[in-house]
Amino acid sequence: MPEPKHTNALAHEKSPYLLQHAHNPVNWMPWGEAAFEKARNENKPIFLSVGYSTCHWCHVMEHESFENEATAKVLNEHFISVKVDREERPDVDLTYMTYVQASSGHGGWPMSVFLTPELKPFFGGTYFPPEDKYGRIGFKSLLGEITKVWEKDAGGIREKSAAALAQLQEHISDEQKQHEATLETVLKKAYDDTASQFDYHEGGFSGSPKFPRPVVLLMLWRLKKWFELKNEDHDSGWSETMVKTTLTQMAFGGIRDHLGGGFHRYSVDAFWHVPHYEKMLYDQAQLAVAYIEGFQNTGIEFFAEIAREIITYCKRDLRHAEGGFFSAEDADSYTDETRTKKSEGAFYVWKADEIDSLLGKNEGGIFRYAYGARRDGNARPESDPHGELKGLNTLFRAFSPKKTAEYFKLEEDKVADILTRGRKTLFEARAKRPRPHLDDKVLTAWNGLMISALAKASSVLDDRSYLTLAEQAAQFIHDKLCGTPGKDLRRSWREGVSNIPAFAPDYALLIQGLLDLYEAGFDVKWLKWAVELQKEFDAKYWDKEHGGYFSVSASIPNSVLQVKEDHDSAEPSPNSVAALNLLRLSSMLARKDLRGRAEQLLRLFGHTLENSPFGVPVMTTALYFLHHGDMEIVLAGDKADPGFQALTKETWRHFLPLAVVLYADGGEGQKFLAEKNETITSMTPVAGKAAAYVCRNQTCQAPVTTPEALGILLENK
Repeated sequence: MPEPKHTNALAHEKSPYLLQHAHNPVNWMPWGEAAFEKARNENKPIFLSVGYSTCHWCHVMEHESFENEATAKVLNEHFISVKVDREERPDVDLTYMTYVQASSGHGGWPMSVFLTPELKPFFGGTYFPPEDKYGRIGFKSLLGEITKVWEKDAGGIREKSAAALAQLQEHISDEQKQHEATLETVLKKAYDDTASQFDYHEGGFSGSPKFPRPVVLLMLWRLKKWFELKNEDHDSGWSETMVKTTLTQMAFGGIRDHLGGGFHRYSVDAFWHVPHYEKMLYDQAQLAVAYIEGFQNTGIEFFAEIAREIITYCKRDLRHAEGGFFSAEDADSYTDETRTKKSEGAFYVWKADEIDSLLGKNEGGIFRYAYGARRDGNARPESDPHGELKGLNTLFRAFSPKKTAEYFKLEEDKVADILTRGRKTLFEARAKRPRPHLDDKVLTAWNGLMISALAKASSVLDDRSYLTLAEQAAQFIHDKLCGTPGKDLRRSWREGVSNIPAFAPDYALLIQGLLDLYEAGFDVKWLKWAVELQKEFDAKYWDKEHGGYFSVSASIPNSVLQVKEDHDSAEPSPNSVAALNLLRLSSMLARKDLRGRAEQLLRLFGHTLENSPFGVPVMTTALYFLHHGDMEIVLAGDKADPGFQALTKETWRHFLPLAVVLYADGGEGQKFLAEKNETITSMTPVAGKAAAYVCRNQTCQAPVTTPEALGILLENK
């Protein structure tokens, strides 16, 4: 390859996103003291651009503006340009996204923010087109205006930005005042708000664009449980209907990769049909859990199949050989082997003639009918404003095998076989295309989510190979994403561990994963590590004065805001997850201090819980657990004993969101659990048989030794 014309300071970074910009004509610098000192010394404003490597509009803005020599010249003369990978530095992203959303009313990526040399923002937005159009200022014009204003009144800008930031900090702090949220008020409003936003026809909770929001689906199963306890059958049934409809319609839609498994980021339409084609690890992990719980609650095997598909995809395409999971695959890919042009979705879409050529005219016609592939393409015009999908097809389940068989007057089994073989043939043909870019960072937080998914899959789907994958991922983080094994947790790994510290989401989601892993395999080392990480998390990010965990705090260098996240969006907020972790650990270890910390955290967000529980579904479930999480299930015996395994299998046949599951092994694990919970010492096998102890409100039933007897105890409300 020819030597690149330009090379900037990003060439020394490891982040795939930063490396994508290493040969722009813009003199990019990474976030750090070198850039800040340069801005101070030269008295220039900082242009901060935040994105991630699989972000479609980040690529667009790069091509239009950052690869443009004239635009780069302006940036290089008048600004210090800093690039940030939001996945590496969620603290920087959250700080300035909070500002952008407060000042403009919306946010997104790429995020474009102008800062004083003291890192205080004074103007921000998201994507800017290169030229003025549609009444919107172009990026070149914006740079000119910012330059004029800065040169005329840099001091005034500094004063105003400092005042605005102080006002924003005051607003953030005022929103979080201690308030005891009432459980019934919160759960009823959560249900009402969710039901009012539910799409009765297509599932999901919005029009276009439509996001999966698995955190809402998980909350709905818990609301169903609550309504059952209150004998409110209508609301219980409707909670289930909302989840089943959404899971089914997503699985039928083009947002699901019907050939390779896994899900795309979101649907650009209201029908789950045409997706934004990037694939994110955090989506795969959370959707796997949603489908696992769907199967656990309904027994619908289709939901279990989808969960297995997701895991198969992650294992095949997103897994490091030593166990960690990579971050994402891009939406864009090269359109052909010349590798000259990229297009969104190019790897995934099909021309009708391609399908017929690969499958034969007859079977191709049957396949296309079932998967909605048309001669003229199947993207609605409003879903394809730039015409990139003209004549192309995103596969979705338009008709079931039964309906397809009826249309073609064939036997259903024969059609099902044609569709199975067709998917395999197209998958193999697709594998020869240029693959989308892989972001091969290993992020602690997202791996924590994946560990949870694999642990739950191993138990509920009764496949211990998933447990092995979960353990290998946890070991990868333990060995490779810590300053020393198991301690001083870091945010990311790529060709070696980064020096970026772990942030609140990393601690919260990894601890959650380790608790799920302990309950799935009963290896006490994961529980012990979770306890140690919780100590480290508390020491670094807990607000000793007001409670709650900082995502951005004064303890992080160069922070200009202090922010505690509560909103459960694409990823659940660290405070929501931490509340549940603290309550589970308290129940497992009889630690009242941890419960007290959870109570303080939930009071801090009490107003949010009562006013907008739909925005904090994980925190809503934590509040539910606080009031009703009073069940402990202790299994005693040898893990290799068939009788013990039968009890374990029976336990996971039930949906038990308000319980913790512990293992009395008669050895190290039981001794650790008994340090503060002495009652567990006496929980042993009965007459040589594995036994289950079911306790509620610190009162235990007589031990049982058969799955049937255990099932009766677990069914009792």
